[in-house]
Amino acid sequence: MTVYLDLVFFVNFFFDTLLLETVNLVLKRNRKKRWILLGGLTGSLSTVFLFFEPSSFELFLGKMGLSIAMVLVSFSYSSMKELGMNLLYLYFVSILLGGFLYYLDLKVSYDQIGNILVSTRGTKNFLLFLLVGPGILFIYLKQEAKRKERNQYLYQIELIQGKKKYHYTGYLDTGNQLYEPYTKRPVHLLYDPSFTIPKNAKILYVPYHGLNQEGILPCLCFDTMRIDGTKEIKKVWIGLSREPFHIEGAEMILHGKEISS
Repeated sequence: MTVYLDLVFFVNFFFDTLLLETVNLVLKRNRKKRWILLGGLTGSLSTVFLFFEPSSFELFLGKMGLSIAMVLVSFSYSSMKELGMNLLYLYFVSILLGGFLYYLDLKVSYDQIGNILVSTRGTKNFLLFLLVGPGILFIYLKQEAKRKERNQYLYQIELIQGKKKYHYTGYLDTGNQLYEPYTKRPVHLLYDPSFTIPKNAKILYVPYHGLNQEGILPCLCFDTMRIDGTKEIKKVWIGLSREPFHIEGAEMILHGKEISS
């Protein structure tokens, strides 16, 4: 079998640099490109394994050592915690990219004959993988940015009414301008189809105006609302929504006035 060392070296350098730059962007390390390139070059030294026949354990130790070297070269050393986080994200992104490219390789480079996969195109899709790789990581970066932006507005909420406690995830929405009409207290919104209004509970119906819609919202006054287990608000008004909020992971829409004050 013919092995083109220059091609193997280039492929390793390309993908190692791509992975390190992804870690750099996700963790906001703000390292200059020359350090990322140097880290990718360090990772490409794995090409030397082709000249030996190491055992599986020796190969594992070698690749582990190279991974640590790549991270140290690219991001330097400030603490064990930061080093561990850099390594963790490097492995995670490597698994994400490697798994997707492996799946793509099975789909485009093999044909299924019965229950057997047979290689029919060899490495003709090599350039395709080089083009697809950055696209996969770009999509990952976009989704990671959206996740972080969304999570900074998510809070763990505990509603307490007498001896009963309810736990939800709330989303801080500055667009929520709903107030109880008499005391002008803010109203938080809850969507929980399994929630049942306690017997003898006092219900206050609050009119609301939304985008192209308006109506009357039933509201309950809870004794306490705990936010992330630290902040407490007494006598909070919770409006019971009949429609889901279409915000991933959130069952409540929080009013900004009480959360940020």
